[in-house]
Amino acid sequence: MDLLRALPAAAPVLARHVGGYAELLSEELARAQRELVARIAVNLMIGVSFGFALAMLCLGVLARTWDTPYRITAIAWLGGTFLLLAFLGSFVRSRIVRAQAPLFGSIKDEWRQDRIALERILSVNAD
Repeated sequence: MDLLRALPAAAPVLARHVGGYAELLSEELARAQRELVARIAVNLMIGVSFGFALAMLCLGVLARTWDTPYRITAIAWLGGTFLLLAFLGSFVRSRIVRAQAPLFGSIKDEWRQDRIALERILSVNAD
């Protein structure tokens, strides 16, 4: 069988490819970790800041309308506004998640190219 005879010659190439995949995997994991940490930090900062700002805004609205007949209306408008913000936030988040690069995408691309090359090599050896 020609494949068994070609295996010793192909072993260094295969070893380099395995090393290349390991390097590519470590780069992908490092990139994913950096992106995740940055996203978490920014989301936390934004969330806490908006939380305090909204709390202060709500307290201001309630303080301004508490002894008026518009007290219930103000509370309803605040609830509706928060509901609208939640829907808008969900929409924006879904767009961000959809646009995100897939994890291990470059490894998949490299593997696809290597499979094509390997199939060509095996088809030449089979003839």
